[in-house]
Amino acid sequence: MRKIVLILAATLVGVSLSACNTIAGAGKDIERAGESIQGAARK
Repeated sequence: MRKIVLILAATLVGVSLSACNTIAGAGKDIERAGESIQGAARK
């Protein structure tokens, strides 16, 4: 039983970390899109 809990905890931590990376990447993409829109508006 303890082994199963440890495996599930490790899996949960791995998924959480990968989700953070995905959200951070999406944030950077949105930021770049906003900068592009600002640049186009200035022209």
